[in-house]
Amino acid sequence: MSATPVDLTAAPGKTRPVIERRRSSGRPRSRVTLNIVLALLVIYFLVPFWWLIVNSSKSSAGLFGGGSSLWFADDINYISNLVDLFTYSGGIYARWLANSALYAIAGGVGATVLAVLAGWGFAKYRFAGRRLSFAILLGSVMVPMTALVIPTFVLFAQAGLTNTIWAVIIPTLLNPFGVYLMCVYARDAVPDELLDAARVDGAGEFRSFFVVALPLLRPAIVTVLLLSVVAAWNNYFLPLVMLSNNQLYPVTVGIGLWQSTASTYGAAGGQSLWSIIVLGSLVSVIPLIIAFLTLQKYWRGGLAIGSLK
Repeated sequence: MSATPVDLTAAPGKTRPVIERRRSSGRPRSRVTLNIVLALLVIYFLVPFWWLIVNSSKSSAGLFGGGSSLWFADDINYISNLVDLFTYSGGIYARWLANSALYAIAGGVGATVLAVLAGWGFAKYRFAGRRLSFAILLGSVMVPMTALVIPTFVLFAQAGLTNTIWAVIIPTLLNPFGVYLMCVYARDAVPDELLDAARVDGAGEFRSFFVVALPLLRPAIVTVLLLSVVAAWNNYFLPLVMLSNNQLYPVTVGIGLWQSTASTYGAAGGQSLWSIIVLGSLVSVIPLIIAFLTLQKYWRGGLAIGSLK
């Protein structure tokens, strides 16, 4: 058996194999390459947000003045643009923000509750038709939500619920991916032995779920909640089809209405709208950023727990 070559130039007592040094010599180079790729991805995703921050400070003349769109103009108009945004058309933008908050909170929280209960049932209970129901659930994940908007509109029109807040909230409650995510997470995060021990101690099914299982499911619950709230806040096509009263529009549909108005009338009547459209787009993403920053510690905890499974 041949001996391993040793680095004789190392200090006494600190010799190490040459092969190990050669293997480790390539790691810094690969790490630099990885950091460059990650930096490029960060720039790619942050440039549109930076564009919003910069151009929301400009007036309509500054937007179309031919200057750099990635840097601030000489005059900063955040305050005046904010005043124009919240006073235009009787301050309807604030109403749209309130509508989006209502749809996102009611639909997101409701979808999370249903996803937690349904996912728990699929993960921990055996019942007739379980496999068929779960297969249908997986199939529904593959169906894009936009393909269901027209059938949903016909159904709600027959029920007389179109042009109401329920036409937006009720369809938002269905989140097949959230159910699937909760089911997969609950299988590993809550051991069956822990539930059996709770039942031996005299806990019923409801108490076992709320006292034992629910704290362990918190990371997955926060993840589903974030995904549901973001999806409900960014929902555009469903309220566009369901609603005809602009007082019920969410902010996504409202900004789209302003954009179509500005594009139709051009510089004569719509150029003044572009500055508040850009600022309105920036303001509309601030609640989502706050939600992510507030709940990220629970989300990171869930990712860490999943990596240890």
